[in-house]
Amino acid sequence: MPGGLVALLDDVSVIARTAAASVDDITVAASRAGTKTAGVVIDDAAVTPSYVTGLSPARELPIIWKITKGSLKNKLLILLPGALILSWLLPSAIIFILMLGGAYLSYEGAEKVMEKLGGEKHGKTLEDEINDPVAFEKQRVAGAIRTDLILSAEIMAITLNEVASEDFIVRAGVLAVVGIAVTLFVYGAVAIIVKLDDIGLHLSERKSQAAEKFGHFLVRSVPYILKALSFIGTIAMLWVGGGIILHGLHELGLHGPSDWAHGVQHAVETVTGGLSGLLGWATYAAISALVGLGLGFVIAILLHKALKMGHGMGEGAEAH
Repeated sequence: MPGGLVALLDDVSVIARTAAASVDDITVAASRAGTKTAGVVIDDAAVTPSYVTGLSPARELPIIWKITKGSLKNKLLILLPGALILSWLLPSAIIFILMLGGAYLSYEGAEKVMEKLGGEKHGKTLEDEINDPVAFEKQRVAGAIRTDLILSAEIMAITLNEVASEDFIVRAGVLAVVGIAVTLFVYGAVAIIVKLDDIGLHLSERKSQAAEKFGHFLVRSVPYILKALSFIGTIAMLWVGGGIILHGLHELGLHGPSDWAHGVQHAVETVTGGLSGLLGWATYAAISALVGLGLGFVIAILLHKALKMGHGMGEGAEAH
């Protein structure tokens, strides 16, 4: 019995060490993969506040919570199992899914640019009369969750691409960790952003002069913050979408566009000294954004002019 107990404890120790190593692998891989999804995360955080803009302040946090739950379902119940099955049965398809998502992001970003330049808006806007606020809220939440599904699919595909060589447990763990962490970060940040005006009003009523001034500053800043987020979100869409297309073409054997972009990046790094890393990255990001903008323009024109189709995926009805 003592010998059997010792053997059992030894086995448990081995299993525990293996599990700890797996957890460590998952943590390291999740951190590495998470940095690759930064552009899509920025876009997600920038786009989401528009879904509660113009609605009753009392409904802002409940709506964000509904979208958060929908996002977690998207990632954990739909995309995670799908990604694992795909990586098992058809790993070569990952690059094509990435490029499809990149094309979609490019299209979304280009369409926003076209609308800012005076192009036709697609879908129902806040300027239109809303006869049924409850139905409109449901429509807006549904649109946000559909948009999240696209962005989440891109996040999961990027993550999966980064850990494709890891074993099944690590892949599953990384996808789950990144999915949950990104969701909590994005919608936690969104909740803070949309309630900044309420926080500002609360502070402006305090007796402290410093708190009152800061409160007024927050209230005045909110519209500019939302505009800045919209701008950043558009740039992030184009940057991430174009970058994915360049990377995908390189993976498929068409090296010219990616090699040229990296060549320009290295040329900038060579002549910029101490700022070479930052300016080189910014150069490649700018080229990626231009690629995304060009591709997005082509897709938008084909959809709206040639095929006479409306705004993609229906989210534009709620977001503009």
